[in-house]
Amino acid sequence: MDFRHTSVLLSEVIENLNIRPDGTYADGTLGGAGHSYEICRRLNENGRLFGFDQDDDAIEAASQRLKEFSDRVTIIHSNFSNMTEELGIRGVKSVDGILLDLGVSSHQLDDADRGFSYRFDAPLDMRMDRTQGRTASDVVNSYDEDKLFHVIKEYGEEKFARKIARNICRIRQEKPIMTTGELAEVIKSSIPAKMRASGGHPAKRTFQAIRIEVNAELDVLKESLDKMIDMLSDGGRLCVITFHSLEDRIVKNIFRKNENPCTCPPEFPVCVCGKKSKGAVITRKPIIPTEEEIRINLRSHSAKLRVFERRLEK
Repeated sequence: MDFRHTSVLLSEVIENLNIRPDGTYADGTLGGAGHSYEICRRLNENGRLFGFDQDDDAIEAASQRLKEFSDRVTIIHSNFSNMTEELGIRGVKSVDGILLDLGVSSHQLDDADRGFSYRFDAPLDMRMDRTQGRTASDVVNSYDEDKLFHVIKEYGEEKFARKIARNICRIRQEKPIMTTGELAEVIKSSIPAKMRASGGHPAKRTFQAIRIEVNAELDVLKESLDKMIDMLSDGGRLCVITFHSLEDRIVKNIFRKNENPCTCPPEFPVCVCGKKSKGAVITRKPIIPTEEEIRINLRSHSAKLRVFERRLEK
C-alpha cells in the first residue's frame, strides 16, 4: 500500500525526545511511521516502541515500514486516548517519551474515498476510525443550524459560518447533502466572490471544522494530555505537533498548568493549595518548520511543536 505521508518536523522531534537506546517510547499517531522509524533506529534490543493509530490503512502501512524492527515494536489499533489503558494491559506503567502528530495525514487527504478533501467528489465520511458510527454526512444532515454554526465557527474559525450553516440547512430540505462536492458547492455559494479570491479554497475551514467534530479531536486531546504526562518517567518528554490554533492553545495551556498548577491567589506569600509541579515546558515558544521544510512539504506550514519534560520530585 502506498501510504504517502511526509513526517513534519522530523529532526526536531527526534532531538527533543532525547531518545535513550534502552528506553520505552509511544507514538500516539503512528500514521506512515516516519517518526517511529527514526525512533526505532535509535533503540537497541532492550528499547521498546508502542505505536497507536485508529486508521486501518495506517496500521497496515506502519506494520510494513517497521518490519525490520519487529523485535522492539508493538502496534496497537486504538485512539491515543486509550494509551494509558492499552499500555497497562501490556504491563507498561511508564514511558520515556511520547509523540503526538495531530491532524489528518497526506494519505487520508489524498484518498478520495475517505471524504476528507474538497478536491474530490466522494461520500461525506471523514472518520479516522471507520469502525466508529458518526460520519460527516451525519453532522451535515442532522445538526440544526445553531449547532452547525458553532462547529464551523469554533473549529473552523470561519467568518461566514452563520451563512454556511443556514445554506446547508436550506439545501438539505430538498435532498440530503451526500458528497464532498455537494458540500463544497454549498460552502462556496455562501462566501462572497471577492472573499473567495484569496486565502485558499473557500471550503477549507468548514471541512476542517466538520472533521474535528466527526472525530471529537479537541475533546480527545484535552482528555489525554494530563494522563500522558503522568505516564512519563523522570526526564521523559511529551512532544506534540499541532496544525490548528485551537489544538495549539489546548496544548500550551495544559503544559503550562502541569508546570505551574498552583491555584493560590497571587497575594498569598506561600503556596497552600498543595498542588505540585509535574515538570517543565521545554518550548517557551513553539518550534516551527524551517523555510526549507515548508518549501519541500507545503502541508507543514502551520505545524507547531511543543515539548513538556516530566520532573519527579526528589
